[in-house]
Amino acid sequence: MQIYTRVGDKGETKTIGGKTVFKDDARVEAYGTIDELNSFIGLARVKVDAIEGLESLSEELLEIQHLLFDCGNDIATPAGDERYSYRTSAEAVEWLEARIDEHAQEAPEIETFILPGGSEISAMLHVCRTICRRAERRIVTFMQIEATNPFALKFINRLSDYLFAIARSTNAKLGQKDVAYERGGNVFHLDISKEDIFD
Repeated sequence: MQIYTRVGDKGETKTIGGKTVFKDDARVEAYGTIDELNSFIGLARVKVDAIEGLESLSEELLEIQHLLFDCGNDIATPAGDERYSYRTSAEAVEWLEARIDEHAQEAPEIETFILPGGSEISAMLHVCRTICRRAERRIVTFMQIEATNPFALKFINRLSDYLFAIARSTNAKLGQKDVAYERGGNVFHLDISKEDIFD
């Protein structure tokens, strides 16, 4: 297998469909940041595998890595090209929302912002969360130039919430308390549910 092709020596790359763009093109920035996120989640999964009792979380993270590849594929796919189809679906977003709801119940309720940290794996998951937020920003920038699969953006948006939820639930399972941000007020309202927001 040939690893290098030399086609990028001038700072250019080819996207799905054969279009040549510069490597800092908004599309490449978007799917490249998704790839970066996927790599960090892979690292977090290696750490999770070494912790007894987190087997189901490892399985979830593996599925998310596959779904992130789908998102990257969708961002790389030219809009309206009938030769290619999008892969990220409403079902993927719904699956992630169900996981968020489940993990959110495993950690104590909070009213204030928290500092990233606690256990090593929780800190690593917070790193993944912030990269996920950056990926979301890169997709939004790209979407102002060209249409793409809206479910890819929705999935990435929910994924940052998921990573926040599992960073907290992992701390709880390991007996580590989240560290509250000391100079902020109450920002999470415990008396409001998502049903209140959507009704």
